[in-house]
Amino acid sequence: QVQVVESGGGSVQAGGSLKLSCVVSGNTHCTLDMRWYRQAPGKEREFVSGSYALGSPSYADFVKGRFYISRDNAKNTNYLQMNGLKPEDTAMYYCAAKCSWASSYDYRGQGTQVTVSS
Repeated sequence: QVQVVESGGGSVQAGGSLKLSCVVSGNTHCTLDMRWYRQAPGKEREFVSGSYALGSPSYADFVKGRFYISRDNAKNTNYLQMNGLKPEDTAMYYCAAKCSWASSYDYRGQGTQVTVSS
């Protein structure tokens, strides 16, 4: 059984920073690709950033230059450093993972809430 657990969310003022963590545990037995998504109330879930076993990290245009993703392969963990937060970044942030050879991100967490006040 594979578990994905996010942490690090909270409430900050505009311009502040938060660092989210995503730990994938269980019987993965593979190198992981990991992504962050977010969903604000009344809106669809959207891609935020990805960290891949092979290749460079990827970012949605709306976070480029503000958010940075990193990973610790030994711990099956990735981190999303979020700087310059804006009220429009307010959302539930979800981590998803898959084995690098898999086609879909089947391992998903329950999310961590990020709230940014103006």
